[in-house]
Amino acid sequence: MKTIEKTETYQAASEIVFQYLDDLGVTGMHMTQSSMMMGSKLNLEFLSENKKGPGTKYRLTGKMMGMKMDFTVAVTQWIAGVEKIWETLGTSQRIIYSWYRMHLKLSRKPEGTEAKLSISYERPVGIFYRIISFLFADWYCRWCLKSMLGDCEKLLKQREQSGQLEHAATIHN
Repeated sequence: MKTIEKTETYQAASEIVFQYLDDLGVTGMHMTQSSMMMGSKLNLEFLSENKKGPGTKYRLTGKMMGMKMDFTVAVTQWIAGVEKIWETLGTSQRIIYSWYRMHLKLSRKPEGTEAKLSISYERPVGIFYRIISFLFADWYCRWCLKSMLGDCEKLLKQREQSGQLEHAATIHN
């Protein structure tokens, strides 16, 4: 298993930062909109009534580079305003890795709220997928983390500009 981590510090209350990073519309935006995923996008289907919090479960399906992707994700740990862990369940059809776990941990700092976000993953089976994973998994993980934290930053800045939040600038680490 390998883990890639990125940290950002936001000048906003941890409750607000958590609200955005807990929202799949923010953290999953890079997967559900045509983007750097080779022009592909995935379809999101919630499998649980709740869309946030412990026990939230959803499925992502679609194609990337003509290859089928189909995987289910569940929130396995959730502490409001502080921490969230979500990971793939069961067998999944993915290109870059076979299983992943995301971990979000927020802490208050004198300069704002620090958000540590990480992806831990296992490489897929099969020589073709293992080569693709070896070449692109770390790059893709870094891009995902940057996208997720960056989308949160954009929303905080929009909220600040509309007068709903004071000092929502981000300090990059």
